[in-house]
Amino acid sequence: MIRSHQAGVLRSADVGTEVVLAGWVARRRDHGGVTFIDLRDASGIVQVVCRDIAQAQALRSEWCVLVRGAVAARTEGNVNPALATGDVEVVASTIEVLSSSDPVPFPIDGADEIDSGVDETLRWRHRYLDLRRTGPAKALRTRAAAVSIMRRVMEAHGFLDIETPYLTRSTPEGARDFLVPVRLQPGHWYALPQSPQLFKQLLMVAGLERYYQIARCFRDEDFRADRTAEFSQLDIEMSFLDEEDIFVLTEELFAALWRELLGIELPTPFARMTYAEAMRRYGSDKPDLRCDLELVDLTELMAGTEFRVFQAEHVGAVVVPGGAAYSRRELDEWQEWAKARGGKGIAWLLIPADGEPKGSITRLEPERLEALPAAAGAKAGDAILFAAGPRRTTLEMLGALRLAVARQQGLLRDDEWRFLWIVDAPMFEPTEDGGWTAVHHPFTAPAVEWQDRFQDDPEHALARAYDVVGNGMELGGGSIRIHRAEMQQRVFDVIGLTREEAQSKFGFLLEAFRYGPPPHGGIAFGLERLTGKLAGTDVIREVMAFPKASSGGDPLTGAPTPITAQQRKEAGIDVAVIEEPLGTKTVSKDA
Repeated sequence: MIRSHQAGVLRSADVGTEVVLAGWVARRRDHGGVTFIDLRDASGIVQVVCRDIAQAQALRSEWCVLVRGAVAARTEGNVNPALATGDVEVVASTIEVLSSSDPVPFPIDGADEIDSGVDETLRWRHRYLDLRRTGPAKALRTRAAAVSIMRRVMEAHGFLDIETPYLTRSTPEGARDFLVPVRLQPGHWYALPQSPQLFKQLLMVAGLERYYQIARCFRDEDFRADRTAEFSQLDIEMSFLDEEDIFVLTEELFAALWRELLGIELPTPFARMTYAEAMRRYGSDKPDLRCDLELVDLTELMAGTEFRVFQAEHVGAVVVPGGAAYSRRELDEWQEWAKARGGKGIAWLLIPADGEPKGSITRLEPERLEALPAAAGAKAGDAILFAAGPRRTTLEMLGALRLAVARQQGLLRDDEWRFLWIVDAPMFEPTEDGGWTAVHHPFTAPAVEWQDRFQDDPEHALARAYDVVGNGMELGGGSIRIHRAEMQQRVFDVIGLTREEAQSKFGFLLEAFRYGPPPHGGIAFGLERLTGKLAGTDVIREVMAFPKASSGGDPLTGAPTPITAQQRKEAGIDVAVIEEPLGTKTVSKDA
């Protein structure tokens, strides 16, 4: 190393020590012939005092320099309690410029928050500068520390870190695959894995029993704050287990992460809630329990009403504490909010402390209108916001409304961590063409009470699937897998997958299941979601070293980019595969 110490570790005990430091000029200040430099490296900042050093006056922000000097105690009145090194300074004897810097496109010094109001695309374009800032750098260090803890916990329980392939075959897993052309076999393609699902099940057949991996996954889907085309997950699979084994392991892992990184002791075991109860009470399969508001079901009260707005499969509401003070403009904003989410609008009723209720539903039958406040659990001074329509979409709308009201009214307790397990999820959901598809994936086992009859009632069948939710975000999910060929075929029958199609898509797995597969199951945690929570952000790109923008493009490198005609030819992209009675053949696009 060309330096003897890191800048951020110097303390009063180092006074009198000769040091060699290297880093970047965070700030330079000139005072009556003396130049002060805040020198920054990965460990922090220390003040450097330059007297009679000509080079110091030429320094600019973000120049990379080497400083030789001695550590000295700051004089009384000059101590800086905001810095870990604030009791000391380095009196420089020489300064060497290692490299200069152009003016930076956004402020680096003093920007401790992750985003600091800087345009996101500009940050990603200059990510190497963004990561010099305290907030973004801390987010990546949090991720690295979290991964270290994860590995320690997994290895303590006898799990093996096993890498699975990146180049594999395309299989239906819910999202579109990223495809890779095969130069040596024109017209054939690899797919990048959406998850290691099939490989980790094969590892269980292999008798390795406990597998984990920090796995890279690729899904060609639209970007969101908590979703991107490439991401990582902590992937886990176990043999000879039931759900309790997964729950205990997960809770131990989360407890270690929150204890060691945030100094917070999480109460365990986590609460458990069925999918049906979560949707009924909170309108979400990932409810945020930091708010005590729950949805109100008014369907029975409105049965047979002549009021057309409430002639629907489901009628529900959210009570807004103190909402009777809403202005007409604020109520109109809720209408626009609902329409922006694809709904028809929000009905409302204000219950003032004195006077009659007023709102958009006052034409409701008098006896129903009179019964509404008590049925909804509303009191004087509150407002009731209503939605009506198909049950599932209405519950989802009300669930989103609940959170929006909680944020507006300051009802979310930001200093609280609430975790829970969502269990007994549906096994199937309907497709647009009237069929069924697996909610989790087709290898998820049915709940014990549904093992022999799920094919007879797919609408109500439940799965041995589970999600762990923290503060309203799904942080991980998994299931107990099917390991019996007969049951697996019945699932394929329900989702309309013929034996030929099953063999074509999953033949390698089904063949392995002929050789004594053990009962097995697992879970996967979104690494960016989990470490983002620990770093204090819900934007997963903040805990990725070089993220894509929300458009899917890479502002740093310019990817994706076109390729040349020669590259297309070499990759075999301009090739078609023609099915013929005696086999297949490939022809060029021009042919």
